[in-house]
Parts: sequence; structure tokens; C-alpha cells
Amino acid sequence: MSDDLKQSALRYHRYPRPGKLEIKATKPLANQRDLALAYSPGVAAACHEIERDPATAADYTARANLVAVVTNGTAVLGLGAIGGLASKPVMEGKAVLFKEFADIDVFDIELDELDPQKFIETVARLEPTFGGINLEDLKAPECFVIEEGLRQRMNIPVFHDDQHGTAIVVCAAVL
Repeated sequence: MSDDLKQSALRYHRYPRPGKLEIKATKPLANQRDLALAYSPGVAAACHEIERDPATAADYTARANLVAVVTNGTAVLGLGAIGGLASKPVMEGKAVLFKEFADIDVFDIELDELDPQKFIETVARLEPTFGGINLEDLKAPECFVIEEGLRQRMNIPVFHDDQHGTAIVVCAAVL
């Protein structure tokens, strides 16, 4: 990488605000009534509906359009095993792709966990928050154990980007 490209990339990631993501409200919060609807006491109506029928979480929350991009940074393309924290810019970049090309909201989650069973346990506990899981940059063979373990435990889609994404591209090229 040229020094010019490196410096441009560092500026891009740092300014005007560090990172590539932000969280924005989708509802107004301009007055006391908006506050009462968004939070207490109005929020209780949505909570009760979801408690009564969990499928309505898709109607009253962002869950259906919210994906977790999860990694431990053990197999980052072109960078190797750089760990969770150092892989964060890559995961933020993946989140930007989801948002820009599919209007899907993403939280990037970088875990400091190498044990596949502990990784599975951690991610599986996130199911109430997300409509899907995108596994990213996990080394083999652990990535296959993690994907299968999550598919067995979770009732939401689990997509292993490095495996399934490659398969999709190859199939598209063949067609």
C-alpha cells in the first residue's frame, strides 16, 4: 500500500468522526408526547404485544432489519489473525455495505473469544436483539463448528460470509 493511500485511509476512518457508523432515531422526539410514546409509559403497549405474540417484535422494533456482523478476527482477509479489536474497521466496513446496498442495519460485534463453544454461547444469547447473524473472518475449522452450533441453537438466519458468500459468487459466475 502506498503511503498516500495509507494516509488517506487513516483520515477517512478518523474524520470528521471516528469510525463509519452511527445510530439514528427513526421516530421523532420533539416533545413530551413523543417521549411518552417512545419510552415510558407508551413503550409498555409494544412490550405487551411482543410478550403476547413474539412475532410482533418485527412490527414494533428494529429487530427484523437488524443483523449482527460477528467476528473474533482470526482470519481477516489479507491481514490474518489480527484479533477482534483490530478487525473492527473491517466489520464496520461490512456494516456500511449492508446499509448502503440493502438498507439493513448492522451492529458489528468483535469478540475476544477463541473457544468455539464459548463463542457460540455468547452469540446465541444475542438472539432476542437480532433478525440475523453474519459470521465474518473466523478461521477454519472452528468457523464450521461455530456456524453449525449457532444454526442448531438459533431461530434466526445464520450466514457464514466467507463460506456462503464465496459459494454465491462462484454459482453466479457459473450461471
